[in-house]
Amino acid sequence: MDFSSQSVREFCETISAETSAPGGGSVAAIVGAMAASLTAMAARFSKEHWEDAAGAVAQAESMKARLLPFAEEDAAAYEQVLTALRLPRDGDSEARDTALGQALSRATDVPLEIAEASVDVAMLAAELAKRGNPNLQGDAAAAVYLAEAAVRASANLVEINLATREGDERLERARALVGIVQGISRRGLGPAG
Repeated sequence: MDFSSQSVREFCETISAETSAPGGGSVAAIVGAMAASLTAMAARFSKEHWEDAAGAVAQAESMKARLLPFAEEDAAAYEQVLTALRLPRDGDSEARDTALGQALSRATDVPLEIAEASVDVAMLAAELAKRGNPNLQGDAAAAVYLAEAAVRASANLVEINLATREGDERLERARALVGIVQGISRRGLGPAG
């Protein structure tokens, strides 16, 4: 799976196909990367308005580079879950349970990483909305909202994948990230955005 070499149209066709992956996690990674891209663009046009704009460009580009590979990693992690689910139920149930537990754990880690990276994007984009070029405030706000969507979608996947694991700290971390990004969105952009 090499989603990065697909056109937007091809990627959308891949998503809408009757296949198990890419799914929500892969899309969340791409949405987070798009938010980082918008942030980088807005920062490039803010060099005369904000002394840290050049650094913001570098940060946003780094975040984009961090998020893009998660699209493929998430699809691969989900395929491992499906492979574990296909193991015979009448065989070694302990081995099947172990394989499924490990696959679900990895399928939890990737969306959690997407959510963490997307929170970083939202923070930077909100800062840019305040300090950057006012003509690009709408783009910076859009980046915040897209990053928030990526965080919320990823955190939801963490919840689903940990449904049978009580007390896993990753669940609380995912919920905390949603709270953080909601706060960024409210504080940084106000009710009208």
